[in-house]
Amino acid sequence: MRSATQHVRDAMVPEPGALDVTASAQEAGERLSDPAVRAILVCDDGQLVGVITRKTLVSQVVAPGRDPRSTRVGEIAEPPLFTLDASMDLEEAFHALEEHDFERVPVVEEGRLVGILSRTVLQRRLAEDEPPPGTEDIG
Repeated sequence: MRSATQHVRDAMVPEPGALDVTASAQEAGERLSDPAVRAILVCDDGQLVGVITRKTLVSQVVAPGRDPRSTRVGEIAEPPLFTLDASMDLEEAFHALEEHDFERVPVVEEGRLVGILSRTVLQRRLAEDEPPPGTEDIG
């Protein structure tokens, strides 16, 4: 039988494909050209330091006329708005995502990026763990 308490690490997608701070804005732009990619996580030796979105590229590279090949993502990344700890209870994480209306949130362990949690995946995971109606007293 499964333990009653599940944690963020049980539902996160591991290794979200972050860029190192030394990567170019050009590389971030290439990844963001995929419509399914909404943000790029930026790490410095595994530590999450920021996030880059299309808006970041426009305001920090295109508008001021910076060269995307020589601009490093570490120079333009914005601090993450919100992170979740891998050991946080799943129910608590769900309420935090709902409260802040976030779709995807970086997951950290002692500041190191370890995954990403999607609200959609989390909702599915929590629904799977619900016992069917009327079966709570069986067993």
